[in-house]
Order: sequence, then structure tokens, then C-alpha cells
Amino acid sequence: MFEFQWLWVFLLLPLPLLVYFFAPAHKPRSAIMLPTLPTAGNVQQRQHIGLKIMAIIIWLLLVTATARPVWYGEPIEVQPKHRDMMLVVDLSGSMAQEDMNTASGFIDRLTAVKHVLSDFIAKRKGDRLGLVLFADHAYLQTPLTLDRTTVLQQLNRAQLNMIGSKTAIGEGLGIATKTLIKSDTKQRVIILLSDGSNTAGVIDPIEAANIAKENQAIIYTVGIGAGELQVGSFFGTRTVNTAQDLDEKTLTEIANLTGGQYFRARDQKELDHIYTTINQLQPVSNATQTWRPQTEWFTYPLALALILSFILAVFRRQHG
Repeated sequence: MFEFQWLWVFLLLPLPLLVYFFAPAHKPRSAIMLPTLPTAGNVQQRQHIGLKIMAIIIWLLLVTATARPVWYGEPIEVQPKHRDMMLVVDLSGSMAQEDMNTASGFIDRLTAVKHVLSDFIAKRKGDRLGLVLFADHAYLQTPLTLDRTTVLQQLNRAQLNMIGSKTAIGEGLGIATKTLIKSDTKQRVIILLSDGSNTAGVIDPIEAANIAKENQAIIYTVGIGAGELQVGSFFGTRTVNTAQDLDEKTLTEIANLTGGQYFRARDQKELDHIYTTINQLQPVSNATQTWRPQTEWFTYPLALALILSFILAVFRRQHG
């Protein structure tokens, strides 16, 4: 969008006319009477008209430059305050268990997590998100960023057995906390999802939770697994516990230590409801600022006016 910052300056456009009509008249020099007019008279008259037109253009350009023309770009929305949120996702071998019930049948736990987290990430506009994956060890897959698309792409690329088959819960929390310590925001949230107990890593989950608490990070834990499930076999139907390795006691203690909550997800519907609840517990900040990049254009008419003024001065000097 194009706009003049000082539009009132155009009121000065008639100023030369006011000077021309109301300023004291200039007394002309005595004319030399010649018997005949020179043949170049018409040429000089046309040149005189041309100089007047050039002077008018110079004045228009100067007034336009003084009015400060500005070009505004598209509005850019900035959220001055944000929270930092780390997503810590279990990639242990048990995440391949197909016990998450959906409308179209049972799917494995990691696929269910990806579906639900994709929607959760899309709703976190204005928050910086990071992604930690853990199995035998934990890795920072995506540093904190406002680019939700990148976080989502990194999550969807995660595959089972890419970093082992064990469960290093403590390491996952430790790396997430370490990442949050480097940030300057006071709102720090960790969402841990696991379907087992801590069987690997160099740090105990409770110790990692205490470090997170010392650094003002809130941890929400999600235990995943259907639990008791009816499975058909050659001898009939039997009941199996698909979540027997889930350490709910530790996950609950981690959440309580930091002021968070523990949630249990037995199917994809419950998992989706859990992340909806977390969204409500940690709402996205609505405080936004909008600014529009602007480019000053006064230099163009001003430069053109200076060039024409130089040409006018040279021409008058040579033909004065």
C-alpha cells in the first residue's frame, strides 16, 4: 500500500502562483529597439516555455518528496510473549504394539501418537516447539523453533528402531530440560509420552524431573497402551495386558513433582482428548503485535528534482 505521511504538504503546491501574482513586480531592463526581429525569436520563446515547465516539474517533485511517500508491505503478526514447549516421544520397540483402537481398526502406538500430535502442533501458534526422541538414548531431533511445519515433518520422519528398542525416559527429560534452560522465557513446558518404564540411559527419571523443577519447567506425562485387551487365538479368546510394562507410578510422580498432570491413553480417542486437555491447561497466548515493513520513497522524487535543477541551471547559464 502506498501512502503519503505528510499529505498536508501538497497545500504548498499553489505557492509559486501566489508569489508570481502578489510579489512586487520586477522592473525590466530598457529594451533595445531593432528594426526587425531576429529569426531565432520563436525558438527562444519555446525554450522559455520549456524552462517554465521544467521549473514546475521540479517544484512538484520537491513537494512530493517533502510529503514523504512510503510504501507499506504486507502486515506481519508478531507475538512478543511465547512459551517454550518440548515434546518428548518414546520410540522404543513396544511402540510398535497395535493396540490403539480407532474407527477403522487397531493401529500401532507410534502411528496414533503421530496423528494426535500433528493436530496438537498445528494449534500451538505462537509457541516455540522442540522435539526429543528417545529409546536406547535420547536425541534432540528439533531445537526450539516457531516453525511448526518443521517440527511436524521431523515427527513424521521418526521411525521405530532408529535409535534402539529400550526406554531412556530419564535421558529424554534431561535433554528437554537442558534445551529449555538455554531459553529466556519463563513459561517452560515438557510433554512426555511413553508406553514403558525406564530401562536405559544414564539418568534416573525422578532425578531428571527434579532438575526440571529447579528450572521452572512443568512436565505433563502421558502413559500409552490399551491395557487389558481381548485377543483371539486357536483356543478361543483370551485377555492380555498390553500395557504391563507401563510404569504409571513413575510417570505420575514426575508430573506431580513439577506441578503437571499424568494422563492415561488407552486408545486414540483418549489420546486425542488428553492433548486437547493439555491445550486448555496451557492455552496459547493471544497477545499479538502487528507491524508492516515500510520503505521510504522520498529519495526518488528528490533525486529527480536535483537532477532537473542541475540541468535547468546549466541551460540558463549557457542561454542566459
